[in-house]
Amino acid sequence: MNYNENYERWLTSDKVDDATKKELAAIAGNDEEIKLRFIKSLEFGTAGLRGTMMAGTNAMNIYTVAQATQGLADLINQLGKADRGVAIAYDSRNNSELYAKTAASVLAANGIIAHIFDSLRPTPVLSFAVRELRTIAGINITASHNPKQYNGYKAYWEDGAQLPPDHAATVSKSIAEADIFDDVKTTDFDKAVADGIIKYIPASVDEAYIENVIAEAVNPGIIRQVADSLEIVYTPLHGAGYKMVPEVLRRVGLKHIDVVDEQMVLDGNFPTVAYPNPEVLEIFELGIKLAEKVHSDLIIATDPDSDRVGIMSRDKSGKFVRLTGNQVGALLLDYIITAYEEKGMPENPYAIKTIVTTDMVTKICSDHNIKLHNVLTGFKFIGEVIKQYEKTGHDNYIFGFEESYGYLKGTYARDKDAVVASMLLCEMAAYYSTKDMTLCDAMQGLYDRYGYYDEGVANIYMDGLDGIERMKKLMNDLRETPPTELAGRRIIERRDYLNDTVLDVDTGKITSTGLPSSNVLYYVTECGDVIVIRPSGTEPKIKIYILAHDESLEAVRKKIDEYKKVTDTWVD
Repeated sequence: MNYNENYERWLTSDKVDDATKKELAAIAGNDEEIKLRFIKSLEFGTAGLRGTMMAGTNAMNIYTVAQATQGLADLINQLGKADRGVAIAYDSRNNSELYAKTAASVLAANGIIAHIFDSLRPTPVLSFAVRELRTIAGINITASHNPKQYNGYKAYWEDGAQLPPDHAATVSKSIAEADIFDDVKTTDFDKAVADGIIKYIPASVDEAYIENVIAEAVNPGIIRQVADSLEIVYTPLHGAGYKMVPEVLRRVGLKHIDVVDEQMVLDGNFPTVAYPNPEVLEIFELGIKLAEKVHSDLIIATDPDSDRVGIMSRDKSGKFVRLTGNQVGALLLDYIITAYEEKGMPENPYAIKTIVTTDMVTKICSDHNIKLHNVLTGFKFIGEVIKQYEKTGHDNYIFGFEESYGYLKGTYARDKDAVVASMLLCEMAAYYSTKDMTLCDAMQGLYDRYGYYDEGVANIYMDGLDGIERMKKLMNDLRETPPTELAGRRIIERRDYLNDTVLDVDTGKITSTGLPSSNVLYYVTECGDVIVIRPSGTEPKIKIYILAHDESLEAVRKKIDEYKKVTDTWVD
């Protein structure tokens, strides 16, 4: 069936609702738009689904959500695990609740109990609920920090981490083989609730989650020591952190939590920001105004599903500076290690970072004899390391993070958690305030110890129908004709994680990466800088990470600019 035939089928099907038909009728005769919506199905990968909310097979809507859930239900029934049930959560985005209830209805029709939250929850609460309720799987409806027109569908397995690759492949195959209308079972949501096959998750799960978060404090009394003077500004960016983050901060003793009222409003249109991402400087504008008014030294922002967190801290001049994900992760890890060394380090401690995360962490761990694991990009790989250690019963996880503002302390969840990170950030701010230091001052202390590390990220968007092919071509071109130097600095090591090779350029020796196969290229220059290239798993873009270090901030930023000029030519 070609895209025009698919379009006509949706227009005439008695299984398509009138509002969707009206939306499709409005694009009649627009071949490019019809092709965009129906040329293919939205791809289901290890990160689930993510796409623009609109009618069509290549988009997020109740029909593609139902089809994906049917694929997950098929997997669960094939394994004979229907009695375990599935936990479901959703964020503040437009249609998130509708998609969550659609998924629950499909599960119920397939004989699988659906445990659904009664309102929006942070992503880590879903991960925790899967483990707490011992369900076989979980579904979270969210597009994280994407723009308002997007939504997404994340599937989790029984360990609380996102689906492992083999299960994701099974679900993807099932989706590809199933007709989006004829092969998808569904039932009435309210009737399924009345029949007890859809159940609302009790408040006790929230309480258990909060208790687990608070238990991760490394210096529980430090906030109360400075509670009278410590002032924190917080914004959930119209999202799911609006309730749990302030609640946890209050429980650990914080007295002065000033929230950005305009952004406490739950609204999937994100009216105060163009892009609800704590990596974007502009989202802090309202927070800065409030912080200046209340004389706060720290602003905390969580994204719409409250799995990522960004901060701003005052520098020596009193100006607010946004700290990067790498800076915050390095600060948190150093603080956690320092606090544990004062009170007693867990036996055989280890930390985890991704391969695109700052190597300052490598130096910190080496200095303190902490085992450090490097994993592929994606928090599921951090969860996988934790799971392997749990199986052996050896070593203790103290912290894991990725450069894209995702952090986790504790093993109660297997996804990044902005709630626990917000608590630890306040605890760390309290600790440094006792030394008359801000977090910017603390970051300067790390630079003084380890040298200057900084990073640059280039996002090469490849929208349109040929976007995927253009992304493939760029990666293939780099494999077939790899660079030998970057900005005049010789490349001494090339890693190809897709082909599982590490090439020592000088000796010609090839070894294994030791990590799962992934479409990632990794170059190391003679001065130890790193450039990593990979297609995004959630957006139509190639991401290029530049990780550099030098003896001054000016020198390292000059190197990054020089590298960027080279990587920009790759697109041309």
